[in-house]
Amino acid sequence: MHLPVLMCGFIVGPLAGLMVGLMAPFLSHLTTAMPPSYAVPLMTLELSMYGLIAGITYRSLKLNLYLSLILSMILGRIMFAVGLIVMGRFIALPYGPIEFFAGGVILTGWPGLLLQFIVIPPLVAAIKRSMQNR
Repeated sequence: MHLPVLMCGFIVGPLAGLMVGLMAPFLSHLTTAMPPSYAVPLMTLELSMYGLIAGITYRSLKLNLYLSLILSMILGRIMFAVGLIVMGRFIALPYGPIEFFAGGVILTGWPGLLLQFIVIPPLVAAIKRSMQNR
């Protein structure tokens, strides 16, 4: 889900990135049962921030693609953690913000982060080139 949301923000813009980020976790849950139901609102916060920030920083502020990608991922992960803190006050969750950052971001999250850095920049460049050749 992360790659299409980020790509949408980079290619189409912040509003489209936000909308795709808002819909992707729910639609994915409906079709594949992933993410688990407790994670849908958390991932909705994270992914909507990914798409919004990618679009704002890259398309509106004209920042470097890699810097935009880093900012999007950091702010998205922060929103996920904020959601964990808020939801954790009302329901029991399988992990909290500390476990999320230690396990989800550092230990198990690095392959996905690496994949995003490898796949997204050349894909954005290729799409931009194809759009200019029209």
